[in-house]
Amino acid sequence: MADQDQTDTWGSKSWAYLSSLRQQSPLIQCITNLVSMDLMANTLLAAGASPAMIHSILEIPDFTPHTQAVLINVGTLTPEWLPAMKAAAGVANRLAKPWVLDPAAVGASGFRLKACLELIELKPTVIRGNGSEIICLSMASIGSTKGADSLHESSDAVEAAKSLAKSSGAIVAISGSVDFVTDGQRVVGAHNGLPMMQKITASGCSVTALIAAFVAVDPAHAFEATASAFSVFGLAGEIGMGLANGPASLRMHLIDSLHGLDRETVLRRVKITSFS
Repeated sequence: MADQDQTDTWGSKSWAYLSSLRQQSPLIQCITNLVSMDLMANTLLAAGASPAMIHSILEIPDFTPHTQAVLINVGTLTPEWLPAMKAAAGVANRLAKPWVLDPAAVGASGFRLKACLELIELKPTVIRGNGSEIICLSMASIGSTKGADSLHESSDAVEAAKSLAKSSGAIVAISGSVDFVTDGQRVVGAHNGLPMMQKITASGCSVTALIAAFVAVDPAHAFEATASAFSVFGLAGEIGMGLANGPASLRMHLIDSLHGLDRETVLRRVKITSFS
């Protein structure tokens, strides 16, 4: 009964975040990689948020103060983009707005690792990566990597995530067959989703965007917002897969399913459990 009560509680929380997101339509600035822009923007729109793909450092002073959250994704990082990322994070911090870091393929090069470590010094609210990315960040070391794909299960990175959360002050989220979220002490796992979602380019980037949107509506409870975003995105994928023939049609149906999620479905099918 305790497990069912916990599931009911998380279902209620997840619906509250999604409902608030739809009502508030927060403006989310995404400084993200060139591959993910389309799916990320459509994910945010389907969920009820307002996306803005603005990355020029010349626009940061005027635009970023009007956002409710900032997302920084280093997937196609260049030396020209890094100053804008740092500037946007700085504005978010100064104005007490949440910002989320996606350290895509952080272990691929020293340049990428150094950039991510410098961004972490600017105190992200949430860091979301796959198992390999979180382990690399925690060790502050590049490692064996397969581009943006993980060579580790999400469960392999839980201790590294707890360590990173303690050292950075951020909520740390690990994508995988189970999506884990930790604040350095508490650990929960979101069990929604399916393997086919990993065959869609930028699905991980897009869930990070949804995390930013959920955190935007309740910055004081970023831990709960992050876990709820994971589960809602995974649930949309599960529903979409029932209509899809493969990854291309799943991409379309995932967006439709996210847009159409209702209270009864979220309450009944969200599955988040405690590991701490």
